[in-house]
Amino acid sequence: MATKLTLTVEKSIIERAKSYAKNTGRSLSELIESYLETITQETGEEKLSPKLKKIVGAVKLPKNFDEEKELRSYLEKKHL
Repeated sequence: MATKLTLTVEKSIIERAKSYAKNTGRSLSELIESYLETITQETGEEKLSPKLKKIVGAVKLPKNFDEEKELRSYLEKKHL
């Protein structure tokens, strides 16, 4: 169930966030919800690499995503 939330944020940040949301084809609400979901998740992210942690929230990965397996597969295809 969606609930309305009122926030107080610096105007310049809101403007940049709206621009970012528009450029990525998402709403500002989606960005904020995704961020809040990410920071309040149960731990399990300690398995993720720092590079992958940077994009958490921006990319929706399946729950059973195996970073090592996908990287290995990518490198095999690239070098074989």
